[in-house]
Amino acid sequence: MIDERSTSTHARAALDALDALAPGFADPVHDTQAVFRTLLDALARPGRIGVIETALPAADATNSGERAGRAAFAALLALCDYATPVWLAQPDAALAAALRFHAGAPLAGSPAEAAFAYVHDAAALPPLASLASGTPESPEQSATVFVRVASLAGGANVTLRGPGIEAAQTIAPVGLPARFWQERAALGALFPCGIDFYLVCGDQLMGLPRTTQVEMN
Repeated sequence: MIDERSTSTHARAALDALDALAPGFADPVHDTQAVFRTLLDALARPGRIGVIETALPAADATNSGERAGRAAFAALLALCDYATPVWLAQPDAALAAALRFHAGAPLAGSPAEAAFAYVHDAAALPPLASLASGTPESPEQSATVFVRVASLAGGANVTLRGPGIEAAQTIAPVGLPARFWQERAALGALFPCGIDFYLVCGDQLMGLPRTTQVEMN
């Protein structure tokens, strides 16, 4: 005998799951390539602001600030796959659903397990030492971390030097806790191990690779 109440409950759960499923790229191949080029350029030119122009309905439809903006959403969809666990510092149902469905990426239970991490609230950034920084034998087995900031300009000036920068590059992001710069400097002693960062805000992003040296002004 069919339990109609149980069937109805499962049907509602299935509909809820479909509602939570965020649409991915309209043209997965070309959109992924475009986003990937922007990400590579951002790391090759630290401190330069890049823009993700690829349309992404799941991110573009939300302006409340409660979900990942286009830059973070698109970057994670382009980079992640079944072999790259993603740690979301704050819950984001739309992003989690998109990562599972479109990228097949598992969600990591802790920062240490993550190949990629997204921190929606920079004030809640975990200690950088809790994230994977690779090993001397395999420095590439480290986390790439996306940190959402209030703005990529308008804050206190920070000077960047190193590969990809002709002389010096000044940036002024808003919203990063002071300890971020201190903890990132401490990771410098581990080079070639370390963590690559992207600062993201809406459809904009800025690369901050482990090779970049930072001077506080």
